[in-house]
Amino acid sequence: MRLTVIAIGKLKQGPERELAERYRARFDDIGRKLGFRGLDIHEISESRAREAAARMAEEAAAIATLVPDGSALVTLDERGKSVDSAAFAAQLGRWRDESVPGTIFVIGGADGLLPELRRKAKLCLSFGAATWPHQMVRVMLLEQIYRAATILAGHPYHRA
Repeated sequence: MRLTVIAIGKLKQGPERELAERYRARFDDIGRKLGFRGLDIHEISESRAREAAARMAEEAAAIATLVPDGSALVTLDERGKSVDSAAFAAQLGRWRDESVPGTIFVIGGADGLLPELRRKAKLCLSFGAATWPHQMVRVMLLEQIYRAATILAGHPYHRA
């Protein structure tokens, strides 16, 4: 199973990009041994439309072009479900074991995600009720994906 993160907005050079890349590389090292075929990151430029609804629609259309049929769609949204790391790892492991071809994680833009896109998700995740900068959400997501791999591998990184 291939994992993909689709994010509205681009990370500039700096500590957030370096940390995100560190977790992505760590996942690649351990993920291949677990049957994951890699972790891709696609950045989509923010829409320049004047109204929020139009921006969300344009961004959703761009996201849709990157979501292959049969993939498990996971959206990140403050209204989503808060799951612990072990449950997150278990879900990724189930999708992998069910031969789901890919899991697509979507981080929306400043206006959030189009409701229709959220409804298509197999899982809507939240990192709490607080609103987080998109750069931090990406780093937290990549850390949780890496942590999930270490849990599945029985690696001591995750100590619960």
